[in-house]
Order: sequence, then structure tokens, then C-alpha cells
Amino acid sequence: MKVEHRDLDEVIAYMIETGHADFMRIQRLKKRKLKLKDMIERLESELIPDLDA
Repeated sequence: MKVEHRDLDEVIAYMIETGHADFMRIQRLKKRKLKLKDMIERLESELIPDLDA
């Protein structure tokens, strides 16, 4: 998932830099990237025990 997240970041940056971007496609890619980030954080928090408990 981290690799896909990084790849999406690179694709978005490339599309913006080269002008090969339409607004809707970039928004969809950014939304996918955010969902991946949320999934990664959720999984990592499940792996790390809660130290306050």
C-alpha cells in the first residue's frame, strides 16, 4: 500500500508538471491516495499496542 501511495504521489506530480492533467482525474487520484493513507495508518495503529492501556 505504501508503494501505491508513493506511486500515486509521483503520478499526480507528473500530471501537474507536464500539463497532462484534467481536474477531475487529479481529484480522483488524490482521493485514492488519501484513502490509502487512512488504510495504512489504521493498519499501523492496529499493529502498535496502545501504551496508555
